[in-house]
Amino acid sequence: MRVLLAGATGAVGRLLLPLLLEAGHEVTGLTRSADGLDRIRASGARAVRADALDAKGLGRAVAEAAPQAVIHQLTDLSGADGAANDRLRREGTRHLVDAARAAGVGRIVAQSISWAYAPGDGPADESVPLDGTGEQPRARIVAGVRALEETVAELPEAVVLRYGILYGPGTWYAPGGPVAAALGGDPGARFLGSLAADDSVSSFVHVGDAARAALLALEWPAGAYNVVDGEPAAGHAWVPVLARALGVPAPGRTAGGAPWARGAADRRARARGWTPSYPSWRDGFARQEG
Repeated sequence: MRVLLAGATGAVGRLLLPLLLEAGHEVTGLTRSADGLDRIRASGARAVRADALDAKGLGRAVAEAAPQAVIHQLTDLSGADGAANDRLRREGTRHLVDAARAAGVGRIVAQSISWAYAPGDGPADESVPLDGTGEQPRARIVAGVRALEETVAELPEAVVLRYGILYGPGTWYAPGGPVAAALGGDPGARFLGSLAADDSVSSFVHVGDAARAALLALEWPAGAYNVVDGEPAAGHAWVPVLARALGVPAPGRTAGGAPWARGAADRRARARGWTPSYPSWRDGFARQEG
């Protein structure tokens, strides 16, 4: 299959690209940087350069690639600027879907998140609606997620992967990354998320397992799928384990937690043949590399 991988040099994209090639797909990697072009070409894939916020330039790049499917792994997280990432979810996704439609593409696999669900008891499955809160900044974040998912659903074969919190190489949670810096007391450490050792429940997924899900999802029926490991956990459980793996101090336990922080259930993705190599963050944190 001819596949356009948008975000080919990101945390998921850089691991997904070789998987696609090994599976026999003809891959074009999309990047906005000259360095990214070199890295994609070095992998053996074709490369095109475009900024997802430039509708005309992106349209030309997608037309040039002439894909049969698009994989959307675009994020803007390097500066820990939530507003910039939300804008990419809204505007970048809009431009990518319009370009795909103009190129005759009907299938898209898109990255979303698994912590945008409405509050409730227990891990959320895909039938739970997205949070309708008006409280900022969560309302802005969920609005960006909703815009992304509704936009890709305009294509007839749209698969949405609602990833857990990504950890592993190239992520904020890797050794030497901003989470380690924050736990170590660096006041300049910047990332989006919480390290409170409280009752808020999170679901994780190793970045390599997320990449494998995206590969498999090229064949999945349209719809949303939670891509998370099998152990949703409260902050007071996972934060100390992560801190120990990173060799930094753990914060003390605190009371309470966000009502929407409930974790996610992964039964639908598993039913389609996806099984994480790291079934729990407990093992994954200890074995990850920077």
